[in-house]
Amino acid sequence: MSRSNSNANIKPLSSDEVLKLIPQQAPFRFIDEIISMDEAHIVGQYTFKEDESFYAGHFPGQPVTPGVILLETMAQTGVVAFGLYLLSLQLDSSQLDQWLTLFSDAEVEFSRTVLPGETVTITAKKVFWRRMKLKAQVEMHNAKGELVSRCVISGMGVAKEQQK
Repeated sequence: MSRSNSNANIKPLSSDEVLKLIPQQAPFRFIDEIISMDEAHIVGQYTFKEDESFYAGHFPGQPVTPGVILLETMAQTGVVAFGLYLLSLQLDSSQLDQWLTLFSDAEVEFSRTVLPGETVTITAKKVFWRRMKLKAQVEMHNAKGELVSRCVISGMGVAKEQQK
């Protein structure tokens, strides 16, 4: 796919437009709301429902959110949603749904557990964005403002037709 030479249809996406373009859907979507975003950062929130399927087998009787799910939550806000927004600053709006964001790398540290019913806030700051590759510093905090996890995470945009 080639980039458009016309800037006529290039405009930043709104929070609602980004959410509509995110390919992950229930029960594997871990972003409820985008609170703010610009070229340098994005802030999103997710509330872990008490009936999420992974709680049944992850420490039965004392469920905690698996670390891999916390990382996925940070990736959906910090790479997928943020990447879509940054892409909207470069491509014609009619081309945005032709791209898929794939996770490529993460270095993560966990500080606290997240229990069923908790709401987390994810903040990502851009480290770099070039040639459809995004690297971001991401932090997740609980409702008390306590650090749950932090990571440096990367992803890249791939044209959907390359996935066939």
